[in-house]
Amino acid sequence: MQKNLQKRKVTRKRRALRVRKKLRGTETRPRMSVNKSNKHLFVQLIDDENSKTIAAIGTNSKEFKNEKKSKKVAELIGKKIAQSAKAKKIEHVIFDRGIYKYHGLLAHLADGARSEGLKF
Repeated sequence: MQKNLQKRKVTRKRRALRVRKKLRGTETRPRMSVNKSNKHLFVQLIDDENSKTIAAIGTNSKEFKNEKKSKKVAELIGKKIAQSAKAKKIEHVIFDRGIYKYHGLLAHLADGARSEGLKF
């Protein structure tokens, strides 16, 4: 059992590195990184050149405190991160799906961000 968990961890790390080696966020076009846990969904806009987080939101923030992780909430989070990006005059981002496939919650999050005018 322990060996399987260790193998899964290594595989996920490799997948994340494989995706991220092609992506590089800048101040004008940051990387939109997504992270999921069993209960929460988190999104960050990251400037890799200066190693800064420009904006971040998740289901554990005040606005989504009573909400559970769902497709509807993922879409709302996408809209919120797009609004905060627009407030900082960012129109283009690079979508970083990390170790996750682009479907389900991630697809709804991306659709929500696109509906608010964010381009990637």
